Amino acid sequence: MLVILDRDGVINRYSGEYICSVEEWLPIASSIEAMARLTQAGHQVAVATNQSGIARGYYDHLILNQMHAQLHRLVEALGGKVDCITYCPHHPDEDCQCRKPRTGLLEDIRQQLGLADLSDAVMVGDSLKDLEAGLAASCRAAALVRTGNGKETELYLKEHPLERVSVWDNLADYVAHLLDNEAAEKAR
Repeated sequence: MLVILDRDGVINRYSGEYICSVEEWLPIASSIEAMARLTQAGHQVAVATNQSGIARGYYDHLILNQMHAQLHRLVEALGGKVDCITYCPHHPDEDCQCRKPRTGLLEDIRQQLGLADLSDAVMVGDSLKDLEAGLAASCRAAALVRTGNGKETELYLKEHPLERVSVWDNLADYVAHLLDNEAAEKAR
């Protein structure tokens, strides 16, 4: 199975401010461990992230790539792997096809990993646009984490529920649930 993760607020801390340097990119330790656990259990891990800070001039592709290199190093140090990272560098006003909630980033992941479709994938995010992108790309489910913007998104979902969306405290809790369910299935 493929698990597609949003970045800011799911993998790293996010307070609503743009993360403009490697020094500001502070991972949630349990998320890095969870990503490694997914890999060790045989799952693919991908990241799909909106990064309009590039279009706004807050940072450039080089700095973003340095943040992502740090992510790769941290996950690999725990025995895991990030199979693919895609990002949208565009300003929201540019009306591109890659900015979530549109599905361009997820389609790019599908193509890079050589998958026929995303019907066996799960999208994990902290915002409505993450969940909407996953469901629009025909992922089998979406998971909301309460880190980052997740608590605000959860309040919205109470008024406007989405099908196939589960809610978790953080990525580590979601991964623990997923892997426990798979172990129980194998034991049957």
